[in-house]
Amino acid sequence: MTAPPPPPGWYPDPAGSPGTRWWDGQGWTDHLQHPAAAPVQYTPERRRSVLLEQPVLVVSQKTKLIELTNEYAVFDGGGQQLGAVTQVGQSSLKKAFRLVSNLDQFLTHHLEVRDAAGPVLVLTRPAKVVRSRVLVARPDGEPVGEIVQANVFGRIRFDLVVGGALVGAIQAENWRAWDFAISDASGREVARITKRWEGFARTLFTTADNYVVQVHQRLEEPLASLVLASALTVDTALKQDDRGFN
Repeated sequence: MTAPPPPPGWYPDPAGSPGTRWWDGQGWTDHLQHPAAAPVQYTPERRRSVLLEQPVLVVSQKTKLIELTNEYAVFDGGGQQLGAVTQVGQSSLKKAFRLVSNLDQFLTHHLEVRDAAGPVLVLTRPAKVVRSRVLVARPDGEPVGEIVQANVFGRIRFDLVVGGALVGAIQAENWRAWDFAISDASGREVARITKRWEGFARTLFTTADNYVVQVHQRLEEPLASLVLASALTVDTALKQDDRGFN
């Protein structure tokens, strides 16, 4: 009897390098972690998206008759659209599967975060078995970090991980609410995801698919990109889950 494949995770690199390689549950990916890797140096030449400079971002899922892709519009606090999030890489077979089932959590999802100048981040959520995991990368494929579901029961928590080190966390206020505190490695709150917001276009908040991320201060990389990704990951990772945060 053939043994089932191992769950998604970091495993010794089958190519023989001293690092670990990401297995997405079906095959080996290009994501490789080197032991004791030096922190990535973000040079001034690297473009910093306007999305990373906003104290308030409003995330609004686009309304579709049948949801076969995940699409979001991203606004600033004044109602100006600054970017979008689009699901990419879906085959016709996967779209057909989503049409006839509600098993999105068992599919791998790829999202692109874009501003007016082009792609900013690429988010990959491998097929979920018990806990969600989202890989965050630059458009050129350079890994930024991971958003890893830390628990299954009680108040949901995600860890923000870079090179195997904890750099922050997302903590739900309670297991049914749509309020999440985002903290840095010291436990200090640096941002918040919420639905209770009195800003522009209050009609945006008539469904469970619209929410706000409030950033309390200007954040440096890679935490800034992980916080931005977190504002989108909470919905993608949990809304198809049976525990759905509605």
